[in-house]
Amino acid sequence: MEEESRLTSCTGSSLLQPLSDITSLPLDQVNFVACQLCALLSAFWFRVFLPPSSTRPFTRHLVAAALGLYFAFFCFGWYALHFLLQSGLTYIIMLLTGAQHMHRSCLLVALSYLSLCQISRVYVFDYGMYSADFTGPMMVITQKITSLAFEIHDGMARPEEQLTPGQKLLAIRRMPSPLEYFSYNCNFLGILAGPTCSYNDYIGFIEGRKSEPSAPSPNTEVAKKVSTSFFCLLVFLSVCKVFPVERNIDDDFLSSTPRCAQVIYLYLSMLTTRPKYYFVWTLADAINNAAGFGFNGYGSDGSARWDRISNLRILNIEFATSFKDFLDNWNIQTAHWLKRVCYERCPYYPTAATFILSAMWHGAYPGYYLTFLTGIFITLAARVVRHNVRPLFLRSRTLKRVYDVMTWAATQICICYMAVPFILLSVGPSLKFYRSWYFGLHVVCVLLAVALPVKPRRLKEQRHLQATHRNCIQREKTT
Repeated sequence: MEEESRLTSCTGSSLLQPLSDITSLPLDQVNFVACQLCALLSAFWFRVFLPPSSTRPFTRHLVAAALGLYFAFFCFGWYALHFLLQSGLTYIIMLLTGAQHMHRSCLLVALSYLSLCQISRVYVFDYGMYSADFTGPMMVITQKITSLAFEIHDGMARPEEQLTPGQKLLAIRRMPSPLEYFSYNCNFLGILAGPTCSYNDYIGFIEGRKSEPSAPSPNTEVAKKVSTSFFCLLVFLSVCKVFPVERNIDDDFLSSTPRCAQVIYLYLSMLTTRPKYYFVWTLADAINNAAGFGFNGYGSDGSARWDRISNLRILNIEFATSFKDFLDNWNIQTAHWLKRVCYERCPYYPTAATFILSAMWHGAYPGYYLTFLTGIFITLAARVVRHNVRPLFLRSRTLKRVYDVMTWAATQICICYMAVPFILLSVGPSLKFYRSWYFGLHVVCVLLAVALPVKPRRLKEQRHLQATHRNCIQREKTT
């Protein structure tokens, strides 16, 4: 009876309840997938019948926002009002505080509002339930609100010579109108699952500026991404119950399974959790591409690139040979957001601050904090290992291949070890898992970070700025 209640509980429309009964999937998840498919069809219609060449920006903004809010209310019912309240409250704060202070105020208010909603959902309504809850879209809206506030601050309150090349590219020189603001936050292309994009890119898409008018047809790319997303969904539904993550803390499993087999099972159990994210993010990317948004120029082979706002690169994730490579290809737009609003601006301990902000943004479950605190140790250790050990393996191609295999295995183990609490959520099960490993990776990471010399931060920042400058120049060439 409890399971039946869980499968049918939903704050949104009950129109698709028969389909939920047939598939035995929770109604809120059925609504989510149905709305994303409707958004995909709407995106094609939006591109064909409301092109920027013959449609006023006002109309495109209005339609995009209206469709987005309709899908939001269909999925979440009156909880979707939080999207408007959070956006409206922060817009008023922007107007009252001005460009000089809005970035800090909006970060504090938007993140606090999101956190209150997450705490109420977690500890009042449905602790531990994986469902298409209303705080998911609010996480994306929080990114947009705070990014916009920092970009307005850069464009209207800071001298241009103080901006990095990336900040100059994203800086906003005028306050958005209410319609532009709500269209950016709540448009149908990304309200349910993102991805986050910069305000300038979105306005360029709506108004038909930059590269969008000259972009080739996205139909082939959309077909590939939709096929990939549903293949990932089938894989997830087929194998998610074969390797449950909870078995990693099962007493019988721990007592009867050799350590080597436990490591292999840990990898397989975490590997099979990723396809659901691949499904959601790849389908969301396809929706934006279907509307003509996301063109990023042409590759070296002349092929069109539709990855301007992509959120992941699946093969780069699965074959990452460093912790940084994995993070750079996973939830890409969130990583950009964290870098732009925190890492690049935090004067002290930017790595720790960025991971803590990421944990707060993800939600109120203790497992999130354990995951990202562990990530701090792994990141610091990975940096010093790469700096000190990698040069030893660059003397020949064979040694480099050996190094790549070793670092791939180490990266996968570290990611799995770090992310188990992200799935288990609670403190007790998460600590039980780490105790079963004797907190081994924590200890190793601390020892490596302390024992090995660290590259001077000033040199790292100089190289980072040089790389950012090169990327900005390349991006300008494609727009």
